[in-house]
Amino acid sequence: MFRLSNEQIQGLSKKGLSHKMFFEQCPFNVEECLEIARAQGIEVYNRRGKYYFQSCETLIPEENYCIVDIEANGSDTKKHQVIEIGAVKIKNGVIIDTFDSLVYCEEISKHITKLTGITAEDTKDAPYLNKVMQDFRLFLGTDIFVAHAVKFDYNYISAMFERCNLLPLQNRPLCSIDLAERSFVSFKYGLQYLNDNLKLYESATHHRALSDAMTTVKLFQYTLKHIDREIRTSEDLIRFSKEAKRFKRPMFDPNIVEENLKREKSLKK
Repeated sequence: MFRLSNEQIQGLSKKGLSHKMFFEQCPFNVEECLEIARAQGIEVYNRRGKYYFQSCETLIPEENYCIVDIEANGSDTKKHQVIEIGAVKIKNGVIIDTFDSLVYCEEISKHITKLTGITAEDTKDAPYLNKVMQDFRLFLGTDIFVAHAVKFDYNYISAMFERCNLLPLQNRPLCSIDLAERSFVSFKYGLQYLNDNLKLYESATHHRALSDAMTTVKLFQYTLKHIDREIRTSEDLIRFSKEAKRFKRPMFDPNIVEENLKREKSLKK
């Protein structure tokens, strides 16, 4: 099992890791170690004796991105669980596959039901967590894991994997909020706000997993149109999302300003 340290992640994404540094956690031979790494979502290649993430070499149009959203019955992964997963695979701007499943859950609070519309009754015929997590692990593969506020979805799913005796998640993560903040100006970068303002996904149902994943796909596609052409590989894109300067947000919501101007004009008539 691999649990990459920050130092190892930095090495694999930039200067490369020596054989010793990459395999020091794995007691098996190289091929077995690489298989374990793939099972956790890590795809690497060897260049001149050093190992790098495959995303350092894969051009953005050639990469598989898996855009993910989850709904859960609470935020504590020790007490709560995923109740719905939605995911959309895209390559070169084209949707190539989708994943959508409710998860059986005995108890869902009124607050969560109000937020998502999902009741425990809705999940009574859904597959159990173990089955959904196994299916989703196969679906995700070694794709780049993209989500809006990726840390929550990524860590939650990884915790669910471990609860189901699967290996923890190690796919390269990419946050669509971080990417958007460095690509275009907006007063807010919440998914619903961006969808309302940019008209990303007309059929959106907020706080339903596949719908939010689809909205994030539209946002991701929109964002890619606003980045510099020098950002060529997936790792370039990940680095840009973390290190580039954020756009300065307007002091006031332009929508409200526009509404106030229209109101003032109508009062003067």
